[in-house]
Amino acid sequence: MAEFAVSRRFVLRAGAAAVAAAMLAACQKKPSFNSTDVSGSDLGTDLSLTDFNGQPRTLQDFKGKVLVVFFGFVQCPDVCPTTLAEFVQVKNSLGKDGDKVQIAFVTVDPERDTPEILRAYVTQFDPSFLGLRGDADATARVAKSFKVFYAKVPGKEPGSYTMDHTAGVYIYDPDGHLRLFARHNAGVDALASDIRQLL
Repeated sequence: MAEFAVSRRFVLRAGAAAVAAAMLAACQKKPSFNSTDVSGSDLGTDLSLTDFNGQPRTLQDFKGKVLVVFFGFVQCPDVCPTTLAEFVQVKNSLGKDGDKVQIAFVTVDPERDTPEILRAYVTQFDPSFLGLRGDADATARVAKSFKVFYAKVPGKEPGSYTMDHTAGVYIYDPDGHLRLFARHNAGVDALASDIRQLL
């Protein structure tokens, strides 16, 4: 009888330990992201630029929010406006949590995208969206940090040009760590789901 009691206690303890281990594993379960998880990479460590109000900005300024960084240019005919419009919908779908998301549009065409032009462009999508720019050297330095490609492409008229550039967004968690890279046209639901997991 004593042996049965000891054996029963052992089974109960082992069962409790198994339940605790399962609960711990559930708590530590990695998020299931739709975007590419780039956590721990050396991408995007330099975001030292100036916003369209003339305020110097670094990654430190955005801690406490999910930061979404996107590279483009104001005269972009398709990728840039569709991406910004998509993030208007993402923010709306997040409800009150949308206020915890900051969209930062980095111009790869500072020659034409003056602070005034940049402000008028990004805020027409959402008043909270921020435009960032630097001179040619600062733009190149930041783009290199994100491994973003951009280049001038001559236009049909003499002196005119457009810009080729990497299409995709970089998403930081509220602690200021780069976590995700989302390709162009990732979709509102997929992006909103990823951001909810980071908040």
